Amino acid sequence: MKFQSKRILAVGAFGAAIALAFSSIAAAQEAPVISRDELQAETPSSRADAHAADGERHGLPAETFAVVPGTHFLVRLENDLNTKEVHKNQAFHVRTLEPLEAGQGNYLPPGAVIVGHVSRVDPAGTTGRAKIWLTFDEIQTRFGKLPIVAEVASVPGDHSIKSSPLQEGVIEGRSSTQKDAAQAAAAGAAMGAMHGVKDKNKREAAEGAALGALEAYLTEAGRGQEIELPKGAKLELELGRALYLVKE
Repeated sequence: MKFQSKRILAVGAFGAAIALAFSSIAAAQEAPVISRDELQAETPSSRADAHAADGERHGLPAETFAVVPGTHFLVRLENDLNTKEVHKNQAFHVRTLEPLEAGQGNYLPPGAVIVGHVSRVDPAGTTGRAKIWLTFDEIQTRFGKLPIVAEVASVPGDHSIKSSPLQEGVIEGRSSTQKDAAQAAAAGAAMGAMHGVKDKNKREAAEGAALGALEAYLTEAGRGQEIELPKGAKLELELGRALYLVKE
């Protein structure tokens, strides 16, 4: 009897161990997998020494609160911008989507509003290729307004914007390709020659074809797309000068 009892206890313990092992495996499979990069990733608010800037220097030099030039950060448009409708000096707003980090754990949390204005606009219907110049004037924080110097570095995800590097913060729309213009010229030549063909006049047909091709080519070559940046569109900005997170 004692032997049987020990055997039963051993079998029971073995079964419990097996059950525990299977439950541990199941729990491991259900647990989210965290990559090494995610473990090492660190946001300003999660760091032990991080603290949102309050505008005070706390006896530290101003450089401690400087967000360095060249810093890239994402913002979201709070207004619609369309090169066909906007005008020079028109105001607009964007909101930061990322923290702006300064030294020694100081940072400006996301959600700050930046006020800017359209310094120049070239509609596609006037120049053939739409362009818009955006100037950023000040950033509104919980402790006051700060001057900011920044430029548009890119427009992520918008394929209607020229993909080449932007110069001096200019957002430039795409224009028609040479292929489009050539196709338009061929169609124009055919239309221009029709009148001469009807009258069986070879010279008039040739002249009509040449004129029709030229007019169609110039029209298509000068046609571009207007830039449409809807509310909610994202812009990547680059700081042109240091931004000091302290009261003036």
